[in-house]
Amino acid sequence: MGIGSTDLWAQGADATCKKEDFEAVVEATASSLRDLNSKNRPEFQEKLRELKAKRNWTQNEFMEKAAPFVRDDKTAVYDKSTDELLSAISSMGQEGARAATPDCAILLELRARMKILVDTQTAKWGYMFEKLDAELAK
Repeated sequence: MGIGSTDLWAQGADATCKKEDFEAVVEATASSLRDLNSKNRPEFQEKLRELKAKRNWTQNEFMEKAAPFVRDDKTAVYDKSTDELLSAISSMGQEGARAATPDCAILLELRARMKILVDTQTAKWGYMFEKLDAELAK
């Protein structure tokens, strides 16, 4: 990921926190996810194309047969967890940014959820690559 968001996770509970700290955590989350997708999506799509060529699938066959590599019961669990985390991060970020006196405990929880979110998406990509690599090896 290498985008500086690790610094936000590594920071401990400051004696004081500012509204901008909440906004920074939310922005770092968005940036981490963009970077993760930018890094993984092109390689994953290329591997899907390799599988299509290896199996001599038509475009219609490809659309049907490639779907399980992108969406299955396990990826649905990752997606559900991601949606819940995104909702919580958004709410906590807004709450912290709007508070007259920011609650640093909420900021710590926000940072923790951000890390879980990025870890969840990293695991999802890993799982999808693992499935696709196993299929390409056949």
